[in-house]
Amino acid sequence: MFKKITVAAASFLSVITINAQKNKNTQVERPKLVIGLVVDQMRWDYLYRFYSKYGNDGFKRLINKGYSLNNVHINYIPTVTALGHTSIYTGSVPAIHGIAGNDWNDKETGKNVYCTTDENVQPVGTTNTKVGSHSPKNLWSTTVTDELRLATNFQGKVIGVSLKDRASILPAGHAPNGAYWFDDSSGNFVTSTWYMKDLPQWMKDFNARNLPDKLVANGWNTLLPINQYTESSPDNSSWEGLLGSAKTPTFPYSNLAADYLAKKDNIRYTPFGNTLTLQLAEASIEGEKLGEDNITDILAINLASTDYAGHKFGPNSIEVEDVYLRLDQDLAQFFTYLDSKVGKDQYTVFLSADHGASHAEGFLQEHKITTGFFGEGMEKNINDHLKAKFGVDKLINAVDNYQIYFDRKLLKENKLELDDVRDFTIKELEKDPTVLFAVSVEKVQEATIPEPIKQRIINGINRQRSGDIQLISHDSMLPTYSKTGTTHSVWNSYDSHIPLIFMGWGIQHGESNAPYHMTDIAPTVSSLLKIQFPSGNIGNPITEVLGK
Repeated sequence: MFKKITVAAASFLSVITINAQKNKNTQVERPKLVIGLVVDQMRWDYLYRFYSKYGNDGFKRLINKGYSLNNVHINYIPTVTALGHTSIYTGSVPAIHGIAGNDWNDKETGKNVYCTTDENVQPVGTTNTKVGSHSPKNLWSTTVTDELRLATNFQGKVIGVSLKDRASILPAGHAPNGAYWFDDSSGNFVTSTWYMKDLPQWMKDFNARNLPDKLVANGWNTLLPINQYTESSPDNSSWEGLLGSAKTPTFPYSNLAADYLAKKDNIRYTPFGNTLTLQLAEASIEGEKLGEDNITDILAINLASTDYAGHKFGPNSIEVEDVYLRLDQDLAQFFTYLDSKVGKDQYTVFLSADHGASHAEGFLQEHKITTGFFGEGMEKNINDHLKAKFGVDKLINAVDNYQIYFDRKLLKENKLELDDVRDFTIKELEKDPTVLFAVSVEKVQEATIPEPIKQRIINGINRQRSGDIQLISHDSMLPTYSKTGTTHSVWNSYDSHIPLIFMGWGIQHGESNAPYHMTDIAPTVSSLLKIQFPSGNIGNPITEVLGK
């Protein structure tokens, strides 16, 4: 009898095991949460320039535990924020996804268009229409975040967070559960009616904590003794800009609290903007219960203070180095939080950047590296030549994104052919010693310019939204508005060479110097999640990083 019972029990357990195995095999294996960390204006070399001063649990954890791609470039121009975030999450380029710049000129009306402005939506969480009336309506392609929503029948959640509206909205895609950005007029995070009619209670609670006031309360001093910042130029270098009421670009910034009270955007230029963003990321995970079930969620995070500090102080400033050292600590704390909340092996992180940045003009000049300012007086000068040739003033309507836009209305009224005006303008531009190439956007294929510049122009030109002539400056030439600090936009490696590291669930450990592009990120995440590539995707999965 005992033997019969034992055999029966064994058979029963065998059936349970087989059924459990069948059920397991019918579930698609995915991480509980994907975290996209896009560090604004992060040059690839920052990973190693400050390596000796990073702790073990932030950037070094990514490098030493994840898979680092060391030869990733942006494959279009201009290299600016809105394009970078969009291209990371769409796997596409401006020619296809429609985001042609942070802003661009409407060719028919001649009016400037900001990438996410939407007059048909209302602000939520603020009364400031300019701050809150934003949406992804100008984005033509789907994002990997959209594809996750579609693949899970909208059960997988998507949240975007950033100090910047465009850096929250465009990564989150068309159909997220929320996208939130910082309102300088109130010091709160806000959204628009594209997403919801009212802020969720968890966001109201977060805003009520008044964290920005607390973060800036003690001012900003260096994390380490200032004499240890040997990777940077001396404090108070002539090419650095000023923060708030400071009379010199020097530590400590003791008046930061008062400066923030007077103008809340001052927090953006400090490491505390990144701290605030990651605190919001944690609140998002708690409030939306991200990563708590077996349906994958995505949290798209932009760390924007690195960009603001870079623009103001330049890559070789102690301020920028300190921002990265403090970000390293913030990342370590965030990863520890994720380990505890979601589970150490249950989430996947990728870290990249939307673009890099040039060294400051003054820094390069001091070290005898060829530099200068590009485009100074260009628009007026060319318009004067056009008037002398064609008898019409102000035929150039705008110079934006290193592109020249002609006034279509004036051309039509004066019966001028676009080709004639454009060809003449290109000949005049070629006389400018700061111009390396000036190319008709309709004749790029015919232009005698080298790769990869030619392909990057083709990828970056949007037929309906870009200008009529693409300008390429000489190396290390900065636009005239960058007398202090730095900027970005061009094809050169300092703007286009970006970090890319994957870490966590489904990711192998290692590194590679093989060539990849920014547009390969979205299909890699799609492959990891076993979902459809975004609609305009041109990239390819980076298969060597995928361990499962």
